[in-house]
Amino acid sequence: MNIKKAKEDIKNTVRAYLDKDEFGQYRIPEVRQRPILLMGPPGIGKTQIMQQIARECGIGLIAYTITHHTRQSAVGLPFIKEEVFEGKTHSVTEYTMSEIISSIYRYMEESGKREGILFIDEINCVSETLAPTMLQFLQCKTFGNQAVPKGWIITAAGNPPEYNKSVRDFDFVTLDRVRKINIEADLEAFRSYARTRHIHPFILSYLELRPQNFYRTENDVDGMQFVTARGWEDLSYLIYSYEKLSIPVDEDVIHQFLQHEDIAKDVAAYYDLYQKYRDEYDISRILAGQVKSGVFERLFRASFDERLSCVELLTGGL
Repeated sequence: MNIKKAKEDIKNTVRAYLDKDEFGQYRIPEVRQRPILLMGPPGIGKTQIMQQIARECGIGLIAYTITHHTRQSAVGLPFIKEEVFEGKTHSVTEYTMSEIISSIYRYMEESGKREGILFIDEINCVSETLAPTMLQFLQCKTFGNQAVPKGWIITAAGNPPEYNKSVRDFDFVTLDRVRKINIEADLEAFRSYARTRHIHPFILSYLELRPQNFYRTENDVDGMQFVTARGWEDLSYLIYSYEKLSIPVDEDVIHQFLQHEDIAKDVAAYYDLYQKYRDEYDISRILAGQVKSGVFERLFRASFDERLSCVELLTGGL
């Protein structure tokens, strides 16, 4: 499934989970509201679609990358209290409220929104000390002794083992309690998203010519080399800014975002060619209705790559 279809499925699930009957009760009991577990490669937009869904549904969003947390911040800190059992006083360990749970209550007070999405990223990459806590979270919808507030839908995301050495597999019992959605990198879904986000036309033009370079992960003697959808989008923002400031975009800059040496080199070469076409065809004058003589004849004789670049230049100008 691509990220666009995953967003649609999750949004429909959110609507169904939050739907209430005439008595104000959730039609799907909380115990039957399975947490949603997204599994897919890094950098394809799992966190972004959660932000979009929350905004479009008018509900809250609390997002955490769980690998940034310790067991204490997730579960709470222990403290000792005295209790009496069968006439004898005993010291009993209790826990403060989880930082994650308390942030939900704080958000509800500040925003006034009583329903939302709790999104936990990198859930299958936690340390050994946190792993049991994550299993309890998915199975029982609790952090420590504190339950997730009513009206908050649990979603989580993780990476397959080929992308992260820290991955821990979930057991059968846990997987039987979640709704698992496997997501794959998909160029068509990215194109659709890119048009709405005004991704630099140079990038769209390049990916039209080299679709195989959209998402790559490779291990060689120098370590991991990779290109992700996140890398393309972040590079787009930088290129727009550099062009406005007349700062050159070279291979070194591109390689900082597209961390695959061969692809970065190829992209840099195409960017130079793209700039050349923009200048030679004088795209701004074409858009102003002032077409230089010979332009149509040159386009008629041009290669496919050159024609495609001009189309993206014109589209970007519009």
